[in-house]
Amino acid sequence: MDQGRQVFAVDLLERYATKNRGMITCMASGNDVIVLGTSKGWIIRHDFGLGSSYDIDLSVGRTGEQSIHKVFVDPGGSHCIATVTGVGGAETFYTHAKWPKPRVLTRLKGFLVNAVAWNKQQITEVSTKEIILGTDDGQLFEMAVDEKDKREKYIKFLFELEELPEAFMDLQMETANISSGMRYYVMAVTPTRLYSFTGIGTLESVFASYKERAVRFMELPGEIPNSELHFFIKQRRAVHFAWLSGTGIYHGGLNFGAQHSNLNGDENFVESKALLDYSKLSDGTEVVKPSSMALSEYHFLLLIGNKVKVVNRISEQIIEELQFDISADSASRGIIGLCSDASAGLFYAYDQNSIFQVSVIDEGRDLWKVYLDLKDYAAALANCRDPLQRDQVYLVQAEAAFTNKDYLRAASFYSKINYVISFEEVTLKFISINEPEALRTFLLRKLDTLSKDDKCQITMISTWATELYLDKINRLLLEDDIAIENRNSEYHSVIQEFRAFMSDCKDVLDEATTMKLLESYGRVEELVYFANLKEQYEIVIHHYIQQGEAKKALEVLQKSSVSEELQYKFAPDLIMLDAYETVEAWMANKNLNPRRLITAMMRYSSEPHAKNETHEVIKYLEFCVHQLHNEDPGIHNLLLSLYAKQEDDSALLRFLQCKFGKGRENGPEFFYDPKYALRLCLKEKRSRACVHIYSMMSMHEEAVALALQIDPELAMAEADKVEDDEDLRKKLWLMVAKHVVKQEKGAKRENIRKAIAFLKETDGLLKIEDILPFFPDFALIDDFKEAICSSLEDYNKQIEQLKEEMNDATRGADNIRNDIGALTQRYAVIDREEECGVCKRKILTMTGDFRMAQGYLSAGPLAPFYVFPCGHSFHAQCLITHVTSCAHEEHAEHILDLQKQLTLLGSETRMDINGNRSDEPITSTTTADKLRSELDDAIASECPFCGELMINEITLPFIKPEETQHSASWDLRPQTNLANQRTISLPV
Repeated sequence: MDQGRQVFAVDLLERYATKNRGMITCMASGNDVIVLGTSKGWIIRHDFGLGSSYDIDLSVGRTGEQSIHKVFVDPGGSHCIATVTGVGGAETFYTHAKWPKPRVLTRLKGFLVNAVAWNKQQITEVSTKEIILGTDDGQLFEMAVDEKDKREKYIKFLFELEELPEAFMDLQMETANISSGMRYYVMAVTPTRLYSFTGIGTLESVFASYKERAVRFMELPGEIPNSELHFFIKQRRAVHFAWLSGTGIYHGGLNFGAQHSNLNGDENFVESKALLDYSKLSDGTEVVKPSSMALSEYHFLLLIGNKVKVVNRISEQIIEELQFDISADSASRGIIGLCSDASAGLFYAYDQNSIFQVSVIDEGRDLWKVYLDLKDYAAALANCRDPLQRDQVYLVQAEAAFTNKDYLRAASFYSKINYVISFEEVTLKFISINEPEALRTFLLRKLDTLSKDDKCQITMISTWATELYLDKINRLLLEDDIAIENRNSEYHSVIQEFRAFMSDCKDVLDEATTMKLLESYGRVEELVYFANLKEQYEIVIHHYIQQGEAKKALEVLQKSSVSEELQYKFAPDLIMLDAYETVEAWMANKNLNPRRLITAMMRYSSEPHAKNETHEVIKYLEFCVHQLHNEDPGIHNLLLSLYAKQEDDSALLRFLQCKFGKGRENGPEFFYDPKYALRLCLKEKRSRACVHIYSMMSMHEEAVALALQIDPELAMAEADKVEDDEDLRKKLWLMVAKHVVKQEKGAKRENIRKAIAFLKETDGLLKIEDILPFFPDFALIDDFKEAICSSLEDYNKQIEQLKEEMNDATRGADNIRNDIGALTQRYAVIDREEECGVCKRKILTMTGDFRMAQGYLSAGPLAPFYVFPCGHSFHAQCLITHVTSCAHEEHAEHILDLQKQLTLLGSETRMDINGNRSDEPITSTTTADKLRSELDDAIASECPFCGELMINEITLPFIKPEETQHSASWDLRPQTNLANQRTISLPV
């Protein structure tokens, strides 16, 4: 124990506490309240919490000298029981903190009460609930007092010792509410025995049950001045007990949560029982028994003479001796006794006049040392309060294990130490004895104790542990050649452990250093594993490719964290290693750019393949083209080239006939290069494909010429594709006809018949005369008689049809001439009152303004005018003005230009009032008529009120720009000065 720091301290609380009421004979305390009993029959109550005190004379009415035998105070400090002895015998009193006078318990008259057990769980300030009193003649009584009744509620007899009648010296009681009722546990001591009573129900029923069953007791014979029983209370529940007996201090733990049932129904709550012999307190001298005792959480306070020896309950060693400042008048008797205040956590000692307070100063601070000395390491660690204390516990454990050559266990403990021994010192210990296993264990455990901020140390230790693992693996291989084959060997176990270590430390291990270590030890698989952990997938994939494990490499590439660039980098190697799995992986990843895989696909395609073997590149390219709708010309060209190299050209032809861009606006129908396709197909002698490409490129003559070398039917189909160019179509058919005529072999008449049949297939495009030049000069005309006759008949029919069409045209021309003549005689009747649609003046009224329109001839005294079939009429000048104002700017300018030209011509051509023309050139008149006809077409092609012009006026504003000022005159303004307003006369 730390001798420089005391656990208990003694202070003088009150020097003359009895106030001249006699000498102190007994004392009790609870909740900062101390009650003293004096030799003159007084009880003195000191309330240190309230700072008050008062005394009560219990000898009133009694003759002779009276002395207080015992006083008892409940844990709350409210209830007090005192026993007075004197000439008239013993008498027991009860008093409450609020009562001015005590109450005599007449039922107990003549009984000397030595002990009281309070119901600590249920007692209140106003009620004691049930309490137990033990007497000098071995009897137990139950009593209850309510403060408001001013007297006891009842006093019942409970039990009496019959086998060995002894005085009950001390009592303790614990209660607990359980589902079946109230459970009681009562412990009582006599000078030689410790009795325990337990049961469920009431106190009366519990003790009544012992009439039929034996009482449990512990007997320790021996003489003792004062047998005492103490409970240590923690959180309102007793956890330890101690009995000051004649043999020693019998003590143990109390666990009221456990139930250890016996055959007789008793329940024993006592645990870890022990007996502290008094001889341990004497240091070889004469054994002296304590006269009083107090119990703290970890210590016994034993009053021996005028000193209090503090004994650790766990180690049973004396740790302190407490001295008291005793006055001269009290020196003869010295310290009389000890008592404790469980509520305040204080202890008291007293002599005849004075009260001393014993305070606890952190009594558990050195408890870890006590347990450490007892080698109870778990308890020592549980009681450590700082890392340094824990280090010392771990150090003792580690040194013990190291001494016993349990190096792995020692390494585990050393790794937990942070202060009392250095890292280097521990490692040197294991290195000096050549224990790499223990060293590795130490390093691994040390990693667990380091904080994340110790990055440098973590990296260093992790790297060292890595090298130790590699060394262990290599030594196992050297020791056992078949370790690799045995899956249950230590070698495989260490491998698994090493891989788990790398997985846990992947973020702290230096990548370059670790890889160099793995490489230097030749651990390729572990190198790949670590590279995988560090996401160095390039190394992993390269290793799998070298091992020929394409499937594993592809699995790595399929991880989401793998860069897509690696797909393209390793594509050539993977497709050569396992084309099927590679292509399947490509097809599964739709984000790949097929163009970047062309190099790999071309490398694979350059290798020879069996005839029946599925071409994996073609499969992937077809997937890109048809499923992914890839439009890259490079992809289409590559697929086309692979098709062209196949013996069967059916796939090539299907590909060429597909319109991949069909349905797209302004898009191509195919994405491959037709010129490249043509060169390739010509090189590979894919004639049918060449025919299709020629046709697609509108090179129909070349297509037909090549098709004639393959199949005349194909040539005819190609020739028939031309629809918009009749001359080209005929030319192509002539090529086919020439080939058919030249290639036919057999009888002459048979050849002619086939040629004539061919003409029918052209649907009349070719005639017999078109193909006659292809026949030899010596062919007889008789052989073509039928065909020539048929052709002549067709010509006759065409001539007759043309004649009929000419007659129809002649009749139509005559009808047109008649209609034109009729139009010159067409007229309209104008009513005298008819008005102009624009100016609203009468059409037939002559005025000076309309006597002669510019460019027009007057009709007598009338101005020129227009009449439309719909009935609307307009002056010529009014119509021109209206149309130019409503028509588009270009159209209006054209009308005005025509009018200007007519005016100029009109000034040259003079005309009298009767309409006789003056002598002018005929050309001038003809020009004027043309201009007037154009002007009529421009302004009078339709009625401006019924035609399209009126519809277009919807888009024009109601108020024209030139009418803005006139429109503004209609705005409403405040009439401020009517006198200054002008009056405007409007014509009606």
